[in-house]
Amino acid sequence: MGVPLPRKDLFDIPEGVIYLDGNSLGVLPKGAAARATRVIEEEWGGQLIRAWNSAGWMDLPRVVGDRIAGLVGAPAGAVATGDTLSIKVYQALDAALKIRPDRRIILSDNGNFPSDLYMAQGLIGTKDTGYELRTPDPEAVAQAITEDVAAVMLTHVDYRSGRMHDMKAITEKAHAAGAVMIWDLAHSAGAMDLDIAGSRAEFAVGCSYKYLNGGPGAPAFIYARPDIVQDIDPALAGWLGHEAPFAMDPDYRPAMSTERLRVGTPPILQLAVLQEALTAWDGVDLADLRAASMRLGDLFIAEVEARCPALTLASPRDAARRGSQVSFAFQHGYAAMQALIDRGVIGDFRAPDIMRFGFTPLYIDEGDVVAAATVLQEVLETDAWRDPKYQARSRVT
Repeated sequence: MGVPLPRKDLFDIPEGVIYLDGNSLGVLPKGAAARATRVIEEEWGGQLIRAWNSAGWMDLPRVVGDRIAGLVGAPAGAVATGDTLSIKVYQALDAALKIRPDRRIILSDNGNFPSDLYMAQGLIGTKDTGYELRTPDPEAVAQAITEDVAAVMLTHVDYRSGRMHDMKAITEKAHAAGAVMIWDLAHSAGAMDLDIAGSRAEFAVGCSYKYLNGGPGAPAFIYARPDIVQDIDPALAGWLGHEAPFAMDPDYRPAMSTERLRVGTPPILQLAVLQEALTAWDGVDLADLRAASMRLGDLFIAEVEARCPALTLASPRDAARRGSQVSFAFQHGYAAMQALIDRGVIGDFRAPDIMRFGFTPLYIDEGDVVAAATVLQEVLETDAWRDPKYQARSRVT
């Protein structure tokens, strides 16, 4: 057993707010602002360029990568950090196609996060003719893994509904067909106990601003199975993926580890904040976290269905088949969510009609869940969502 959950004392949550949107952007960890200030004033301000050595900036991507590795079930040295998730998807996809040069199919599903599909489409546009992106329904993915598929690229937990793919079964099916497996862990890392190494998947990617609480724009990560690293030919051969960046060689020589998947200069401010945020996981048993997440989601479903009959459950009812979020469909979901946010309960909306609620056991408890359902009931019973101020769509929903 790990430390008791939740650990609300480690986070700065505004008074009067119930935050159920950690599946989109995590809350501010206490200590993160002070860490950022220290990096800006003492390290950048005081040490200037010397801080790359004296403050350990050059090692920070590896240090943070190893900490993330421990949260996703990967060995030290197998996770590289930096850049954005879309870039990491592109790198993994390109590497997978090079591993299977005789195949031309990328298989995903039509519920995958759009940016992942855009990256696949863009990559195909740079290749010779004959490459194809196939996107069957999520439930039909396993049956669609045939021997002409080069790479299977899936998001483990669906961003709209929270439905979760069976990582072990699908990876085994992909390998049986000779395909390379890529998992997007954006909605999984920090939400559950994972064993990416045990899955034998070749690649995994993810972001750190959701359940890992790294803040807006926090760096992404990529995992490469250690036994294939030295065969990876990076599509984006950046100088920090070079074996010896400061040798300033005119020709690229990839690092002999997952570090070859680094591209540009590491975002030191964001990495420092993320490193501080990850201290909230000290002593946390991820199996305990997952169990708490499932209980909170089950409780929310029961409370909402008892109080809000106008809403329709859009997530799997079985907690073992969903991630750490619950979604409900409602025709006027956008307006209802704005009314809810206005009353201090923060979730979010995804088109066309999905109200999303994330459950982060590090800072959410059962009292928060019941209180949130009570406010949601009031919004619906009073038709508060009909107020014109809740009808105008903002750029970010």
